[in-house]
Amino acid sequence: MTRRLSDERVTSLHGAGGELMDKLLAERILPKFRLRAAGPIGLDQLDDGAVVELPPGQVVVTTDNHVVKPYIFPGGDIGTLAVCGTVNDLAVMGARPVALTLGLILEEGFALSDLERILVSAALILSDLGVPLVAGDTKVMGRGELDGIAINTTGIGVAERVISDAGLQVGEVILVTGTVGDHGMALLAAREGFHLQTELRSDVAPLWPLLAPALAHGGITAMKDPTRGGLAAALNEMARKAHVGIEIREEEIPIRNESRALSDLLGISPLEVACEGRAVMAVAADHADAILSLLQAHPLGRDTRVIGKVILEYSGRVILDTGIGGRRFLEMPLGDPVPRIC
Repeated sequence: MTRRLSDERVTSLHGAGGELMDKLLAERILPKFRLRAAGPIGLDQLDDGAVVELPPGQVVVTTDNHVVKPYIFPGGDIGTLAVCGTVNDLAVMGARPVALTLGLILEEGFALSDLERILVSAALILSDLGVPLVAGDTKVMGRGELDGIAINTTGIGVAERVISDAGLQVGEVILVTGTVGDHGMALLAAREGFHLQTELRSDVAPLWPLLAPALAHGGITAMKDPTRGGLAAALNEMARKAHVGIEIREEEIPIRNESRALSDLLGISPLEVACEGRAVMAVAADHADAILSLLQAHPLGRDTRVIGKVILEYSGRVILDTGIGGRRFLEMPLGDPVPRIC
């Protein structure tokens, strides 16, 4: 029996622009995506670019590279992560995602079954959001030149009012939309060499369905997704940009028991580990109760908590109230303690 390696593994010819690449696109990639155009030109026509017809509003564009390890992890994979990471960058700026591009860089020998799983994951998120994949590219690198797969995504969104991460005002309250540290801790537990038994799963999820009702209500003045560097990095960056202080109550920060136990075991703070399906926001005090109710009504936001407030003192710093009479600075991390997290 002749072994057809090209049907099982990525070869250099899959990125060479010939018949085998066309077959990869036509049989393995494009059929996964139901929506492939946002205008008269898109992936349906296999053009190098796309025309995107935009609704009224301010156009927001973001781009991301994804090199997560392992590329399939508890709760998701690099396809889920690539789409969610990009649409979430749009969502926390108040922008509804309307189009996405996808660039694949594959290592020769990468399993086509893994590629198909990753593409199905990405397509499911886009389909649920009603967002078309309008353009893409595929390249192949030699064995040993890449660790399996890397993905680039660029997202286009439209916002009625752009939300920055620097709009905090003294007296506003700080909310986080769910438990923190889940993504990073789940990946760390899944990596080779740790052999840790845990039910932790990544929190990776698209934020737009959760945030849209709250944005429509009004009162959100600043927002950020706590990815690399986690909650600590997000809060410090927001405080620095707005030239205000932030005071956080440690006992109010939602953390899963599994994340806390793993962080104690490994000496890594869950406040410094990436989330991929959470938002941190500043909300005007008179809107806080309504926003909290709206967020908690959505399955993704049921663990939303008010964790602190914006203060005049300690400009550019974050103060952590430990709840036992102590207060300390929550410092900006030097970097995410778990590399290759997204």
